[in-house]
Amino acid sequence: MDGSKVISRKRVLFVLLFGFLALVSQSVNFSQLVGSKSQFFTFFQFIGPIAGGFLGPVAGVASVLLAQVGGIALLGKPFDFISVLRLTPMLFAAVYFANYKQKHNWFVPLLAIAAFLLHPVGGQAWYYSLYWLIPVVAALLPENLFLRSLGATFTAHAVGGVIWLYTFAPELNTPAYWTALIPIVAYERFLFAAGIAVSFVVFNTVLHKLEHWVPNEVVSVDARYVLSRQGLGVKA
Repeated sequence: MDGSKVISRKRVLFVLLFGFLALVSQSVNFSQLVGSKSQFFTFFQFIGPIAGGFLGPVAGVASVLLAQVGGIALLGKPFDFISVLRLTPMLFAAVYFANYKQKHNWFVPLLAIAAFLLHPVGGQAWYYSLYWLIPVVAALLPENLFLRSLGATFTAHAVGGVIWLYTFAPELNTPAYWTALIPIVAYERFLFAAGIAVSFVVFNTVLHKLEHWVPNEVVSVDARYVLSRQGLGVKA
């Protein structure tokens, strides 16, 4: 592999630009995190995972990490161990979205299920962790943008769910709490997946229009998801 294509000025610039857009999206709240009065899901949930689709897993993770660290710095939050843990769900979502058909992506949700079941409370609410089979099933089914998006958001959910179980709000850690979350998770993650899919189409369409300024070696545009007058897809 030509290192100049992996690390180039244009590629670094695009990583920075995408990271900036992701950073801005973190300031727009979408819904409140159940069990917390000060934590929210933001529109970052919609565009964070697609970084892997355009930049590949390495550069995609770099742009997402840049945006999240920037968000912590701008908001003046402490950069402690818990803060670092909270960065990880979206990083895994970006990796999943980049190459969701790869079997190594199954390791993360399956490991999350195991960790959930090993917890005293999680073991009693074992059925909640069945959500995390979705990324595995999505990868086994014929390629589909919504399934890819659904797998990505549930990969983030798997990682975040285990982190929450082991580190946050111990007073809420009851089987009843996790059971009550089941319909809420279904609603939220469906919306997140739809938002990810729409964002991917929008970004593909815009980048296709800017193809003369954004060469293929800098960012990968998927012609199947470029919106044209005839609908999705243009001649590659």
